[in-house]
Amino acid sequence: MPYSHLNQLLDKRFERLSPELQRAARWVQAHPAELGLQSMRQSALAAGVAPATMTRLARALGLDSFDAMRRPSKLAFAASVDPANQAASAAPTRQVTENFDRLAQAQAANLDSVRSRNTTVQLQAAAQAILAAREVLFLGLRGSFSTAYHLYYTCDWLRANTRLATDAGGAWADQLLALRASDLLVVVSQAPYTRQTVEAVQQAHDRGVPVLTLTDSSLSPLARLAHQTLLFDTTSPSFFHSMTGALALAETLVECVAEQGGAAVLQRLTQRQQGLQQAKAYWDKKPSRQE
Repeated sequence: MPYSHLNQLLDKRFERLSPELQRAARWVQAHPAELGLQSMRQSALAAGVAPATMTRLARALGLDSFDAMRRPSKLAFAASVDPANQAASAAPTRQVTENFDRLAQAQAANLDSVRSRNTTVQLQAAAQAILAAREVLFLGLRGSFSTAYHLYYTCDWLRANTRLATDAGGAWADQLLALRASDLLVVVSQAPYTRQTVEAVQQAHDRGVPVLTLTDSSLSPLARLAHQTLLFDTTSPSFFHSMTGALALAETLVECVAEQGGAAVLQRLTQRQQGLQQAKAYWDKKPSRQE
């Protein structure tokens, strides 16, 4: 069974699983490499469940055993490893080149995930939500902060009343409390999900504030609480998750906002450009010619 089929099984049967099995399912989908390499006991410990839960999850997916659930991840991981790396000590330059190639391939796949995991209808609906909201608050913590900031910065060019949830003194949560049902919280996060981000989305959801989430899995705790969800991949051969897909999704979303904003967006853009020109925000002096 290909690894993609395992993901499809998890998505299809997730709602019918018990809370304990859902916790295990989220971990399985978010940690394919660890699932393929670790024992059942190690995987259960990492997921925060009992070892027997992993077996019950496999059977709930219609598989015979934990090994049957692990096999797709194990095979996918093995296929991603180039045997030439075994000779890396004898050919360091070749290893570096191959590492770069694998990273480039992963980044290209993450870029493609924006198109393959999101429909035009979903993107347009998300853009309309941003345009229609009274105020829009963008939230992204830790590694997701840069993407949230990029969304905030570019959307602020297209519409008024946008804010970034950030404060050196730690009072950004006050901005969240000020949101109303007519506003929108836009959240960016990927596994492992920052606790403060999940709690912020839960709080907004409980207060009836619409949430638009950009995340890496339909099984993430953010996606389960959001009114709208857009997805991106984070695959990377290195230790760190790739942010290429998240940034590409953010840029695609902003493009949709610009396209659907009409005359109001054009007027906002004109005002911003004129203001920056008057403030001489950008360097425009030509270098002097040296005789």
